[in-house]
Amino acid sequence: MRAKKPSESRTVMTDMVLPSETNPLNNLFGGELLARMDRAASIAARRHSRRITVTASVNHVAFNRSVPLGSVVTVEASVSRAFKTSMEIFIDVWMEDRFTGERTKANEAIYTFVAVDDTGIPTEVPPLQPETELEKDRFDAALRRKQLSLVLAGKMKPSDATELKALFLGD
Repeated sequence: MRAKKPSESRTVMTDMVLPSETNPLNNLFGGELLARMDRAASIAARRHSRRITVTASVNHVAFNRSVPLGSVVTVEASVSRAFKTSMEIFIDVWMEDRFTGERTKANEAIYTFVAVDDTGIPTEVPPLQPETELEKDRFDAALRRKQLSLVLAGKMKPSDATELKALFLGD
């Protein structure tokens, strides 16, 4: 299976925050942003795997800034690591000031998707070949995040978590 670049999965979705999508403080509902991120991540996962993909987990979400009514919001998603049947998708959320046009990073998230066949059985995905320094950093960190998740879930022995051992013990 041919390795793919993160740029091949890159998905950009831009939309405006409307009144029906805001809370009483006139900021975008967190759940609305989660849904937008899930859609962008799903497209990125499908572009990488060329399979049906399902959300396996939301590993991390940081709501760093409120996104006010009328803001232009851009969700950028791309595969940061491919494992056997799963893919980690890193998502950056940008907001554009409606008066100045200045773009500010508002939020970020990490989702995991699994590729499945037509019957819902997990299926292999292509490997990922990162190119930029940011892509390489995210690629390396993804393995540590996966090992940590597996250790915490009791699915991996801490002694088998080689990347975590190297991080904490310098092995």
